[in-house]
Order: sequence, then C-alpha cells, then structure tokens
Amino acid sequence: MQALLQELRVAQTGVQVLFAFLLTVPFQQSFHQVSASQRNVYHATLLASALSIVLFIAPAAQHRMLFGNQDASQLLGRFNRYAIAGLLCLGVALIGAVLLVTSFLFDPRRAVVTAVVSVAVILGLWVVVPLVRRG
Repeated sequence: MQALLQELRVAQTGVQVLFAFLLTVPFQQSFHQVSASQRNVYHATLLASALSIVLFIAPAAQHRMLFGNQDASQLLGRFNRYAIAGLLCLGVALIGAVLLVTSFLFDPRRAVVTAVVSVAVILGLWVVVPLVRRG
C-alpha cells in the first residue's frame, strides 16, 4: 500500500502543475484568439487533469476515512484501479495540453501529428512496455 501511495505522490505533483498551468491559460491576453475547437480541447484537458487529481487523491482520502475498517487487500485493489484511471486521465490531459499549445503555435496538421506522436509515446511507455514485461 505504501508503494502505491508513493507512486501516486509522484504522479500527483505533475498533474497538479499541469492543472495550475491550465487554470492560468484563460486569463492570458491572447486566449481570446483561440478557435472554438481549441476552447473545446482546453475544456476537455482541464476536466481530464482535474479528474486525474481526484483519482490520485482518492486513495489517501479513503485510506484515512476507512482506517482500520476494511481489509487492506480490498483497499489496495480499489486504489490500484483509481491509479490506473488517474493515469489514463493524466495521459488524456497531457495529450490535450500538447494539442492545445501546438495548435495555437503551428498549423493544424502539425498539431495533430504532434498529438498522435504523444499518444504513441504514452501508450508505448505506460501500457505496451508494462504489458510486455508482465507477459
């Protein structure tokens, strides 16, 4: 259980920094220049990062609230699912942030290619490599 909570602390810091960045974006002077699709990407990215934070904090909050009341193995299984869902949301948020920034700076084609490469890297390192190592 301690190892999982330590892993979540590492991921949580990164997603909180991303979330803080996203909270400042609409208050920048150039934000009024973004297109409707960029606003939608921003909104989805903000929500994914917020949900990721909620999922990463849930194990610590539940552990505190349920301390001594439940079987540790049952808690660990649920917390592991939260962590995986939180990582999924974090991946979506990272890809959304990359897409948002690159679509603002470059042409749409370059933004999409960059986002697709980001998807491939995240899936490769976060899903494929662990599954290959497991199998």
